[in-house]
Amino acid sequence: QAHLAESGGGSVQPGGSLRLSCEVSGYRDNMNCLAWFRQAPGEEREGVALIYGIWDSVYYAESVRGRFYISRDNAKNAVHLQMNSLKPEDTAMYFCAADPGEGYCDMGRTFSYWGRGTQVVVSS
Repeated sequence: QAHLAESGGGSVQPGGSLRLSCEVSGYRDNMNCLAWFRQAPGEEREGVALIYGIWDSVYYAESVRGRFYISRDNAKNAVHLQMNSLKPEDTAMYFCAADPGEGYCDMGRTFSYWGRGTQVVVSS
């Protein structure tokens, strides 16, 4: 049973940056598909960024494209989300999700494992 632990959340002013990390433990292989989701109070959960496959194919939601960057460290079985030029509307709980299933992956996949989330607040 895999365990996902997010870190790196916090409070930042608009225009600032944060780097979220998610470490996967308890699973012998690297996950094929890793993603970040977010959910603000009263809002539906939104897929933010995703990385999958041996070629590290990536996907970004339109709302974060050009500002957020996802990457992974297979040696540490971890995924990161570099968030730049943060806006108040980026305020949310950010969740890491992972799935070992091979092949194509997108935000519609039913992810097998989820972290508990890390809070990001963007406010002046």
